[in-house]
Amino acid sequence: MAPKSNDKPVELTASTTKPKDSKKKTKSKGGESDIVEEENALSEEDRALKERLETCISTLLNTANESSVTIPIRLTALNVICDELKSATSSMTSVPKPLKFLRPKYDVLKEYYGGLLAEREMGEEDLVLRARLADVLAVLAMTLGKHDERESLKFKLQSSKDYKTLATLNPTTSLSSNLGSWGHEFVRSLAGEIGQEYNSRILAGSDPDTDEPFADLLGMVDEIVPFNIAHNAEAEAVDLLIEVQRLKKILDLNEGVDEKNYRRICLYLIKTADFMSDPDDYAEVLETAYELFRKQNQYFDALRIALRMGNEEAIPELFSQCTSDKLMTKQMCLLLARQRINYVVESTDDGDEDMLNEIIGNENLSEEFLKVAQDLDVMDAKTPEDIYKSHLAETGGFSRRKDAGGAVVDSARANLASTYVNAFVNAGFGQDKLMTPDNDWLYKNKDHGMMAASASLGLIQLWNVEEGLAQIDKFLYSSEEYVKAGAALAVGILSSGVRNDADPTIALLDEHINGDSHIMKCAACTGLGIAYAGSAREDVMELILPLVEQENSGPTTMLEVSLAGLALGMIYVGKCDDAVGGTIVQRLMEATDEELDHSHAKFLCLGLGLLFLGRMEKAEAMLEALRTIEHKISKLAVVVLETCAYAGSGNVLKVQEMLHQCAEHLEEDAEHQMAAVIGIGLITMGEEVGAEMALRSFEHLLHYCELPVKRAVPLALGVLNISNPDFSVIDQLSRLSHDPDAEISQNAIMAMGLVSAGTNNSRVAGLMRQLSEFYSKEAGHVFCVRIAQAMLHMGKGLMTLAPMHSDRLITSGPALGGVLTLLFSCMDLKNTLLDKTHYLLYYLTCAMNPRMLITVNEDLSWRPVTVRVGQAVETVGQAGKPKTITGFQTHTTPVLISTLERAELGTEEVLSVSSVLEGIVIVKDNPDYEVPEST
Repeated sequence: MAPKSNDKPVELTASTTKPKDSKKKTKSKGGESDIVEEENALSEEDRALKERLETCISTLLNTANESSVTIPIRLTALNVICDELKSATSSMTSVPKPLKFLRPKYDVLKEYYGGLLAEREMGEEDLVLRARLADVLAVLAMTLGKHDERESLKFKLQSSKDYKTLATLNPTTSLSSNLGSWGHEFVRSLAGEIGQEYNSRILAGSDPDTDEPFADLLGMVDEIVPFNIAHNAEAEAVDLLIEVQRLKKILDLNEGVDEKNYRRICLYLIKTADFMSDPDDYAEVLETAYELFRKQNQYFDALRIALRMGNEEAIPELFSQCTSDKLMTKQMCLLLARQRINYVVESTDDGDEDMLNEIIGNENLSEEFLKVAQDLDVMDAKTPEDIYKSHLAETGGFSRRKDAGGAVVDSARANLASTYVNAFVNAGFGQDKLMTPDNDWLYKNKDHGMMAASASLGLIQLWNVEEGLAQIDKFLYSSEEYVKAGAALAVGILSSGVRNDADPTIALLDEHINGDSHIMKCAACTGLGIAYAGSAREDVMELILPLVEQENSGPTTMLEVSLAGLALGMIYVGKCDDAVGGTIVQRLMEATDEELDHSHAKFLCLGLGLLFLGRMEKAEAMLEALRTIEHKISKLAVVVLETCAYAGSGNVLKVQEMLHQCAEHLEEDAEHQMAAVIGIGLITMGEEVGAEMALRSFEHLLHYCELPVKRAVPLALGVLNISNPDFSVIDQLSRLSHDPDAEISQNAIMAMGLVSAGTNNSRVAGLMRQLSEFYSKEAGHVFCVRIAQAMLHMGKGLMTLAPMHSDRLITSGPALGGVLTLLFSCMDLKNTLLDKTHYLLYYLTCAMNPRMLITVNEDLSWRPVTVRVGQAVETVGQAGKPKTITGFQTHTTPVLISTLERAELGTEEVLSVSSVLEGIVIVKDNPDYEVPEST
């Protein structure tokens, strides 16, 4: 090593550290020395600005007490500072220059302002000076003030007070605080501090319902909100009003909310509602959106909001206000028909009430559905074998099972499965190859199988009441009890969601519900529940209530009671009816332990839950009553009622409660835990962030919980993705379908059917075929696979079970009720669908809807137009006119739309009356359209 070469670096490092240390010392003395050192880096322009500002500051402060520096001169100096601050521009990476140069003077200016505040008597010019200085300090405090002290707001409130005093002294003055002139960033900062100050005053004891304690803050809110709305910051205006609990103020704005921005404001309000934990706040947000739509004469959108709130009282009011726009009225009737609302239009000025009531009653639904089927060329009837595709399987189908060396599968069970597959696949088409040609198939089944077979006629003729009744009628007089019961059920299925003047369902089922036959009572109850789901018909309730109230104890009584309770829940879904609710709770309280241990008693709890579906806090009184029941069913009833009440609300607190229920390690008596898991999916189903979080929670439940909880996880996954075969969810269910526990795998298979319902998804179809081979020796599993295949190919791919529609804004109560009935059956498959009450599957009819988009003329005749269909994109709070769909394809209507897709018009030639392109949409000629000149 050479010592000479080492000496130099040592000397160098020693010499370089000294200047660094001295620099650090000079910096630590104060912020002003920074600027002294940086002065050399300033450009000529910046140096001139800095000197100008310093001169203005020294003139304003007048530390030398020169008599020549009068108030007007000081005011002129202050105005220069104001102008510099207002005209300064900033980029994303740099602070505005005037703000940077004024930073060292902040404390001095604050001290000077303190002196001005202490002065008692002030002239007009003094007040102007003080108000202007407070404005400058408010802007400086935005970056220099302490976060918790809200200095910026305090200065601004002082300046506002001074401006008000000036206005009283001199009414002609043009001076005002003019918040907007200080820029968006300042207004945004101020809005944040207003929210903090408002909350701190409430914590200090101020009453939020009165305006007096917050008068100064609300005065400023009244300035900020119009400014934000005028400058395309509608979301910030809404946030501020929500923060100070004065959202209704947006309705009182004379200027600001107009036809250009009301839709953006309403869209933001609707999405904000999902994050409101308090039911009152939730209702207020949606009511505000409703009123804004109504003010803009957008009655169709106002109706969508009313249905989202469950506010059916608003329907007559909207119809009365919409008398001048006939097309809008028809479109509103189409929406009521899709939502299965039993509303009757009394009378109109031009006598259209019969036509409008026909639309609401879905009388032409079958005709439109069949026209779409013809257009898509899928009218040919399909056999169960077309669905099973046994020839593709290595071991073949049922026909070759003996040769394959497996156990002989119960042929009655195989035929029963084929009955359901045939019914669901050909649903609504009016023709099939098993039931409509002759009666041979009927007698290939026995007892409950015969009942399911004759009931399947109702599903095949779905919505076509006239023709369907003609085919079913002969079975109503059969000597076979089960055939007769199936025909009674078929009448109910046939009329699902369709209102007919003759009202055949109640006329035909009346005698059976009061009869002596047990199976006829069960069939009639279920038929009425399906036919009148969501209608809240009192005459139907009076028929069924005695069945719930019956007290004679017998093995069949509790089944009748449970099915009657479920039917009442479906008929009064979301209506909170006291008579029905009181009767069900009373029956649960009076029932013996033996009755409550019945495998179907949970359907009585579900009936009560459906009564309060989506009604949140309105279920509180019933919850208290249920907690008094001294039986394990009490826990189940409470969980079911609570989860149904908060269905689709995304309420995080309720999700946490349900997770807490699952934390207890129970091997048996854990039905309430299964209901809690399904409940998590039910609560979060309408809201994307919550649904994503729920998926993560389900992973944990599968890892750490006991078997009963794990068995319910596939069902909960199904609730979150009804008719939406998401790749990752199908993957997860496919894994669970091979679980060693029979119930987990059966539930996973059923959930796969629910997730892919009506989509014809080829990947799921392949998985189903593999599962039918894998479980070829397990009769129960094979039956589940067949039912899942029936759901997958439901309506030959033209239908959906998704309860959410109208751009996923509204949840259909009857549809969700039908799906929940299936899920609760899956909680105990061996005693329900794999036993004798497999006909509960027909409740899915309430959820079955065509997934088509048809564009029609004013007279409801078809008018094919070009539409773009693609994945829906979230556009809430985005500026301008963002694209609402991505990866679209252009089609000519009619076209099929899947759960997460959205459609928009692909031509400017026509305008749609509806703001959402789903179902049947009325289009009209665009008066401003100009035909492009052909070159």
